Amino acid sequence: MSRLRSRACWADAAALLPSDTPAYSLQRAGLMVERCLYTERGWEEAEDALRTAEAQARTDEERGAAACERGQLAYAATLHGVRDRADEARAALGRAAALIPPGTSGRALLDFRRGLLAENLTLSPQAARAAYRRAHAAATAHADPLLLSFTWRHLAGLALRDGELTEARHGFAESLRIREELGYLVGTAPALASLAETESEPEASRLREEAGRLFRLLGGVPTWLARQLTPPTPGAATA
Repeated sequence: MSRLRSRACWADAAALLPSDTPAYSLQRAGLMVERCLYTERGWEEAEDALRTAEAQARTDEERGAAACERGQLAYAATLHGVRDRADEARAALGRAAALIPPGTSGRALLDFRRGLLAENLTLSPQAARAAYRRAHAAATAHADPLLLSFTWRHLAGLALRDGELTEARHGFAESLRIREELGYLVGTAPALASLAETESEPEASRLREEAGRLFRLLGGVPTWLARQLTPPTPGAATA
């Protein structure tokens, strides 16, 4: 299943899961929500999977995990301009924080997602950095390399925004290293493109070319990476 997920085959991975337990329903919902974030499609399927997971949840931790996925889906819809669900995302992640016990792996994921909300919707980089650092420490403690690849990447992004080029390069390189070791192809192209932003030529172009190759191999996923890989039009203003 992890191999299918890493190759952007979320629906195929979800189809392999049984449907009779809360744990599997939560896993399926997580896959469908992730597909929305990476492809900007499949919103109804994600909602259906999430409603099933919410209905089957029995413990506080299961309810918290479902709320965490609800918050992530609302975040993705807002981020991609499908519909403004920022208030729903904040409320759902707040519910999750009240239900998921501190020190658990679920809490590490929740902290990371609260960082995403702070960075991209609330536009509060200080709050985002604090949340990412909590998630980073917890992912290290729980030996969760995939989550570590995300925390490295987003902490590096904040460092780059602050002009801390050496720190940013190190974080992006660590994220890329982990994703390559895990064979997480769908996340490798973004990691290559981000590292390119900290390198000089010709290394920057080499990294972008490799990112573009992987992006095309996976059928243009993640969709939002296309903007980062498209060179600016000559004479056009750049952000």
